[in-house]
Amino acid sequence: MIFKVLFQEHAEEAPVREETQTMYIEADSVKKVREKLADRNINIEHILELNEAHLAYEQKSEDFKVENI
Repeated sequence: MIFKVLFQEHAEEAPVREETQTMYIEADSVKKVREKLADRNINIEHILELNEAHLAYEQKSEDFKVENI
């Protein structure tokens, strides 16, 4: 499964909507995504499992890239 992770670059700062970034992670569950990102100093705002239609839409973006972690 592919998950869309919305996050802030710095975990110690308050979230600012305009600075939210996105990454895509392949994992079996939300828990596994969190485990894979545990060593990064980021503030995870939301993790969304992408269904087929949403994944197809996201893949059209030139910024779409699944992270290898």
